[in-house]
Amino acid sequence: MMHEREKSDSVIVAGKPTNKTALAAAELVEPRTGTERNTGRQSTHRTQGRARVSQALDRVRRASKHRKKERFTALLHQIDVDLLRESFFALKRNAAAGVDGQTWRDYEADLEQRLPDLRARVHRGAYRAQPCRRQYVPKPDGKQRPIAVAALEDKIVQKAAVAVLNGIYEEDFLGFSYGFRPKRGPHDALDALSVAITAKKVNFILDADIRSFFDSVSRNWLVRFLEHRIGDRRIIRLIRKWLKAGVLEDGVVTTSETGTGQGLVISPLLANVYLHYVFDLWAERWRRSEATGDMIIVRYADDLVIGFQHEADARRFQAAMRARLAEFALSIHPDKTRLIEFGRFAAARRARRRLGKPETFDFLGFTFICGHSRKGKFLLKRRTRRDRRRGKLREVKEELRRRMHQPIPAQGAWLAQVIRGYNAYYAVPTNSAALGAFRHHVRRLWMRTLRRRSQKDRFSWERMQRLADDWLPQPRILHPWPNIRFAVKHSR
Repeated sequence: MMHEREKSDSVIVAGKPTNKTALAAAELVEPRTGTERNTGRQSTHRTQGRARVSQALDRVRRASKHRKKERFTALLHQIDVDLLRESFFALKRNAAAGVDGQTWRDYEADLEQRLPDLRARVHRGAYRAQPCRRQYVPKPDGKQRPIAVAALEDKIVQKAAVAVLNGIYEEDFLGFSYGFRPKRGPHDALDALSVAITAKKVNFILDADIRSFFDSVSRNWLVRFLEHRIGDRRIIRLIRKWLKAGVLEDGVVTTSETGTGQGLVISPLLANVYLHYVFDLWAERWRRSEATGDMIIVRYADDLVIGFQHEADARRFQAAMRARLAEFALSIHPDKTRLIEFGRFAAARRARRRLGKPETFDFLGFTFICGHSRKGKFLLKRRTRRDRRRGKLREVKEELRRRMHQPIPAQGAWLAQVIRGYNAYYAVPTNSAALGAFRHHVRRLWMRTLRRRSQKDRFSWERMQRLADDWLPQPRILHPWPNIRFAVKHSR
């Protein structure tokens, strides 16, 4: 709890900066007329609201940075109409509707009347979280991943709560945590891992995965972790409402005592908070006090990659991590967790023992391989995971069947968009061959589709080559080398 003297200048108390000077100056100038708008469209004043929201959240961030051990006792007032409006416009326009059946466009039609009512219900405790609708999406391995689709108002309030809580926890989270954080993405994690393996003395890699993490989270422990920094009981009650809302499937609402709904707007933040206390702080302490050699850590959500200089450190850490996770209702997936010999000296050491090439490991859609440059030096190579490429080609094949009788230019434009989107993620250095292979398979699928449009198959390979050259982008590396981009973002 804060001292009374500190409360007067704390960001937790809502405040508004004076603007009398600006007002006096403005009175001397003739006001402009409003800009023209479409008939019936409402003015939301989003620019002014965004500035107010940014100032308020900046005050939260500054307080969190300078008061690492204090609890925030008044946060709910930060969730005002301006923040709710900004949260609404940050949602995906074409996202699936929840149990309320309400789409983004439907809610926007009466937005300025709905948001004040939503804000009032949240602040007086009348807001009720609705059950999530269960939806299944295909995984790269052919299995189905259950996703919880929340109602639209639940998404708005969760998005606003995430904006407030991020201001606190972004100052607490450690540097090797990359998953679902502002201004951080999968390529930042990939760069950090590549640079660490190349620059540090890494001889062994522990590729770990937490079994059914989002379904196994202990809600009691999660709330206790949140209460380390959140002293506003109203925010805690909001989070409890979302956790207990249940899931609607086949007309039946089911509830669970564990887990956070995978797919909820707030779930990634709650997952990061949970693993921050369960794994990150403990692993950082273990690295400082227990490791006898170099040790690197990169975590993206529940995917963990830990590198070691000594095998003994790796085995001790793996055993300690298994015991640590078990204390908090988590476990390591036995089939997706491996300790392998990897690094700049792995190939030579395994060759002396006649064990063949070093093993590979997967992380964020890429397979990491120990390779050599043209000059014979160690080069960490990254290739697109085969199951990810096959899964994407399967989607392309199914969609081409639906588009079979579209005009060729329409098909070509769609396939070009698919390849550009694929390359936007996978076009990293050392992955040119995999990009070329993906384009080749897309071209063959397109040719097969065009040949099936008629029983008289006269579509030649030469014509297909010309079509591919006209429509399908050539493979090209779009991302810089990991050490270059990492040096720009982390100049130290």
